[in-house]
Amino acid sequence: MKKYIKLLFAAFVFTAIASNCFAQSPGWVNYTNGEYVQAIASEGNKLWIGTNGGVVCMDKTTGGMEFYNHANSGLPDNQVTSIAIEGTNVKWIGTCRGGVAKFDGTNWTVYDTSNSGLPSNDVNALGIEGSNIWTCTGNGLAKFDGTNWIVYDTSNSGLPNNGVNSIAIEDSTKWIGTYGGGFAKFDGTNWTLYNWSNSGLPSDYVLSIAIDSSIKWIGTDDGLAKFDGINCTVYDTSNSDLPNNLIYSIAIEGSTKWIGTYRGGVAKFDGTNWTVYDTSNSGLPYNYVTSIVVEGTNTKWFGTHNGLAKFDGINWIVYDMSNSGVPSEYVTSIAIEKNTKWIGSYPYYYGGGLAKFDGINWTIYNTSNSGLPNNYVTSIAIEGNIKWIGTYIGLAKFDGTNWTVYDTSNSSLPPYTDVLSIAIEGTGAKWIGTDDGLVKFDDINWTVYNKSNSGLPDNGVSAIAIEGSTKWIGTGGGLVKFDGTNWTVYDTSYFGLPIINYISVLAIEESNIWIGTGGGLVKFDGTNWTIYNENNSGLPDNHVLSIAIDGTGAKWIGTYGGGLAKFDDINWTVYNKSNSGLQTNIIFSIAIDGTGAKWIAPWGGGIASYKETGIEEEQQNIKNPLTTLRASQNPFIKSTVISYSIPAKSKVSLEIYDISGRCMKTLVDGEKEAGSYNINLSAKALKAGIYFVRLTAGNYKETKKLILMR
Repeated sequence: MKKYIKLLFAAFVFTAIASNCFAQSPGWVNYTNGEYVQAIASEGNKLWIGTNGGVVCMDKTTGGMEFYNHANSGLPDNQVTSIAIEGTNVKWIGTCRGGVAKFDGTNWTVYDTSNSGLPSNDVNALGIEGSNIWTCTGNGLAKFDGTNWIVYDTSNSGLPNNGVNSIAIEDSTKWIGTYGGGFAKFDGTNWTLYNWSNSGLPSDYVLSIAIDSSIKWIGTDDGLAKFDGINCTVYDTSNSDLPNNLIYSIAIEGSTKWIGTYRGGVAKFDGTNWTVYDTSNSGLPYNYVTSIVVEGTNTKWFGTHNGLAKFDGINWIVYDMSNSGVPSEYVTSIAIEKNTKWIGSYPYYYGGGLAKFDGINWTIYNTSNSGLPNNYVTSIAIEGNIKWIGTYIGLAKFDGTNWTVYDTSNSSLPPYTDVLSIAIEGTGAKWIGTDDGLVKFDDINWTVYNKSNSGLPDNGVSAIAIEGSTKWIGTGGGLVKFDGTNWTVYDTSYFGLPIINYISVLAIEESNIWIGTGGGLVKFDGTNWTIYNENNSGLPDNHVLSIAIDGTGAKWIGTYGGGLAKFDDINWTVYNKSNSGLQTNIIFSIAIDGTGAKWIAPWGGGIASYKETGIEEEQQNIKNPLTTLRASQNPFIKSTVISYSIPAKSKVSLEIYDISGRCMKTLVDGEKEAGSYNINLSAKALKAGIYFVRLTAGNYKETKKLILMR
């Protein structure tokens, strides 16, 4: 039996509020897709799960989840690769780009190359030996005793390769797997090396190690090895029922080995018989198994690239580790329709497609449940109630109910068209940039412009902006102005453009054209060119990927590697991973909603939203406003009285949420007559911390923060 648990908190405005109260980065919220489960650690009734969207703490009994990410905690990077638990309360968390974080349940301490002896911020695995933390990185092995760091690498030790992938600790002996150097045994003084040439190891690329009494099980990229201290016995697809030779994870359950593979699912091996569980014959959600934890004699937890799975030997339960409905961590485009965000994404391994987010609910459209022709969505444009969606293999029109797909069979779009950009003219004509020319569609006729029949200097049209009847077109051959008759090309031969012709993005501000290139940001007022780059301005990186202009005229500029910059025509402010809630410094897309909030697509990080004024408690006014929702005591210790009034008979709900967005109590749920009400909130079943009380009465919504103290 297979059961899916989707614990997404529906009212995401609460998640936003809760995540940023006392947060690492006020005003920032991370919306992540945490389906890539890369680490699992068990602590009593809690399971700590490392994902590509941060850390999730899950209650094993209820399935309730708390989400920690770069915006709402001290986590330095949302790509979590490893978790180790020290004692009863301290979690050590390894990340892909941010070093190691220590979390004691309240405080976060980050160790990276700038403030410690960590040799690299790329952490692959962690091991705990008493009070020592062993950190495997892409540039050596580090030991930290709480005060001092010792780094072992090829220059000062017997470590055979600086790329350290895995570690297993046997009493005082460390077994260390490397990327290209085999594995090493280190007793604190002596190093012994085992590799393909001296031990029978099937490959020197060691990805995982597990200890089974005196036997070491070694996972490599070319099979599984059983090592008895002298010789290796190799199991692979040619001599056993191992489903795939690339072994990412191993766990021991008595005499049984559980082996996680790359695209082969998980194998159970009792020393004689093999049993394979994959997506075709079990509830395993994906065949790429990166982590395994065995508890007792029955429960196995499997981390996959499509969620977390629990298996008790008979039944499977799959848990979604995402804190939102973002279909992929790789968001390519964002468009805003009133209060609704439309989000295009790239299918990294799986997923992708189009998402609609109205501030509360997420709706996902992909090739399996809609008319979307491809899950790689490259661009989105909104025309009234109609969404025009560019994909890797064609164009789609969606009116909210019906889908129309345009390709070579029913349009003049070039074959195998990758739609790179879309802009809509005031007349209703759609201008579509492809990798094989520019296309105009007026809802009846199609017109194709390319190098052979127009003034286009290059067929790759990556950006389009419309100023009245004039089209500004960004190509791989420079900037083009087209007035419907005449073509004017501005390229590196024309004074003003940077040396790189490729135009990635265009934005119009009154009479100014803002141009994002691979060589900087350019402003063109029709006569004069102004170039902003790393050398003459506060632009953090010369490769500009995205531009949005807010209501004050400030330009928000996304770069490739430098993060996000705000430019108000005088001052530059830079937001990056180290000083904000941005998950990465590669900013693919930016959109600004009616409240002034910025919706940002950091590549590989889902979505970040940022409101410069900070996240406020929610209050939506109506014609006859309610009296203020309030608590008699706040902070409170044992109980407090929640008071509210309603001016007319309404359907009322009054709910208490914790900081992770879980509904902890429902105080009211039903019809109420006009009047004032008092409800006692007991803290008996609640832990000390931050909570939110949410009142909904008809169309009115209000939220207030509560603080419970002990």
